[in-house]
Amino acid sequence: MGTTPDRILVVDDEEPIREIVSSMLTAGGRYICLQAGSGEEALALLESGEQFALMLSDLMMTGMDGLALLERAKERTPDMPVVMVTAVHDISVALAALRNGAYDYLLKPFEREQLLATVLRALENRRLKMENRAYQTNLESLVEARTQQLNNTMRNLERSYDITLEALGDALDLKDAETEGHSKRVTAFTIAMAKHMGLNDKEIRVIARGAFLHDIGKMAIPDAILRKPGALTPDEIAIMREHCYRGYQMLKKIPFLSEASDIVYAHQEKYDGTGYPRGLKGDQIPLGARIFSVADTLDAITSDRPYRPAQSLPAAREEIKRWSGRQFDPQVVHIFLAMPENIWGDLRKQINSQSYRFASAASKA
Repeated sequence: MGTTPDRILVVDDEEPIREIVSSMLTAGGRYICLQAGSGEEALALLESGEQFALMLSDLMMTGMDGLALLERAKERTPDMPVVMVTAVHDISVALAALRNGAYDYLLKPFEREQLLATVLRALENRRLKMENRAYQTNLESLVEARTQQLNNTMRNLERSYDITLEALGDALDLKDAETEGHSKRVTAFTIAMAKHMGLNDKEIRVIARGAFLHDIGKMAIPDAILRKPGALTPDEIAIMREHCYRGYQMLKKIPFLSEASDIVYAHQEKYDGTGYPRGLKGDQIPLGARIFSVADTLDAITSDRPYRPAQSLPAAREEIKRWSGRQFDPQVVHIFLAMPENIWGDLRKQINSQSYRFASAASKA
């Protein structure tokens, strides 16, 4: 199958010159030429929707000259190369044409071989530009598709991480049955406060993981201490308090949990510095741990315990307010007290009905 001939627009206000140039170009059957006797006529052809691979225009014409036509043509068909033809042997005129967007220029009189070589170079340049543009477009589409694929993979990976964490939380609940559901509740409460504080999604996901795994270090505490029904001895209390550091050690070496491990390490610190294990104070305590502290106390007060029944939400609010600035960060307390009270009951109902899953809650953060 033969190649479709390229269409060339020949513009000159002298008909004999147009005919000669057109015959030079069409002799080999490689090109099809259309003629225009003025700049205005050529512009009308371009504006009519006619498509040309190249325009060959005289520079000096009555009415609209070649430079004016060049400027208008480039506005409408920027991909079409333009070769200017002139009898004026003045390099400044040729340079002006090149500055205005002409691909090249020919000086009259010229030989057929010179004309064909110039046209061939111009069309090859056009072809390379169009191929490069198509390549760039395809490359951008490929990059966009691969980026979307990578984002989907990362989301699936994040979800698989969170499902794994949920399994760990369930295992901890089985080991420490007294606090069953506690990790999910404090995580839900912590996420709700973090959102109201305006934290971004990445920060909330890290905080959620830290809250959910805050007690993971208890996996390393002997059952005799963890499940002891009576009061712990001072030595047993010391061992129990190791769970913060044990949890930190478990998580810090896992890349996607390294940030969350800091929250686990500090979740028993108090704002006034009287907490453990390091006695951190104020902003030394990670923000996630400061938010968790309020959520943890809220859940502890409003949940049944073997030694007392659950208390009311107003009682929890009052207790948290009373310890603001001592156990709790005052700014976090302010956010907590400003939030609608029904949020906490609604979240608790979701968890109790088993409709709340950590993986979905973390992915929506």
